[in-house]
Amino acid sequence: MTPQHALWLPLFDDLSDPLLIARIAAEAEESGWDGLFVWDHVRWREPVTHVADPWITLTAVACATERLRFGPMVSAITRRRPVKLARETATLDRLSGGRLTLGVGLGSDRFAGEFSRTGEECDDRVRGAMLDEALEVLGKAWSGEVVHHHGQHYTVDGVQFLPKPSGIPVWAAGFPGNAKPMRRAARVDGFFPVNLTSADQLAEAVASVEALRTNDKPFDYAVEVAPGQDASPYVAAGATWLLTGFDPESLDVDHVRGVLREGPA
Repeated sequence: MTPQHALWLPLFDDLSDPLLIARIAAEAEESGWDGLFVWDHVRWREPVTHVADPWITLTAVACATERLRFGPMVSAITRRRPVKLARETATLDRLSGGRLTLGVGLGSDRFAGEFSRTGEECDDRVRGAMLDEALEVLGKAWSGEVVHHHGQHYTVDGVQFLPKPSGIPVWAAGFPGNAKPMRRAARVDGFFPVNLTSADQLAEAVASVEALRTNDKPFDYAVEVAPGQDASPYVAAGATWLLTGFDPESLDVDHVRGVLREGPA
């Protein structure tokens, strides 16, 4: 299978301008890229000082493009109320004509103290349970049916979420070899293994997730690659999306645009 190619951008410092990201998205579409994904954070460690909201930025991307797939990659949705996220994602999906992909994960406090400094849940196990329950609420809300949900963390008592989206793929992120995120990924539409060290590690993760899947729906494996990197071993191992990433602490707009204009590998 021929992989699809996306830019993966931290919305930090010079890239915190949503109008700039919208222009970059339009240029990427013209240069043959298939997608543009953005980080979802409220702060980052020094020397980063400026941070943009991903949802407002992605709305600008949706309006500036016609075919580019986009989304947050990844969003720690435990800090977002799932009923509000259901409305936001459905609206953005309809605005874009069905081009939104929702990347989800636990997130981590170790990069910037995002959870501890804002009163969010810091226990990974609790956030994991919240994440799974939030995905359950989202699935029910996106169905268009009346939602009755009384869980450990969230309550939705007889609310219908219309208009419903056309169908939003969900990719779950996690460390390869960690059973819980791979089980979570097997229940959704894709797996984004983070901190991969080799194509062999990806192949093992693909085999593990495939063994856990119980349906034959289309499924994606997204892999981060560096600009100019030979990604063919990852494609051979099962990658369906290649996300060209950039160092968040040494971002340079000219470098991003240079990679963009070279087009997908």
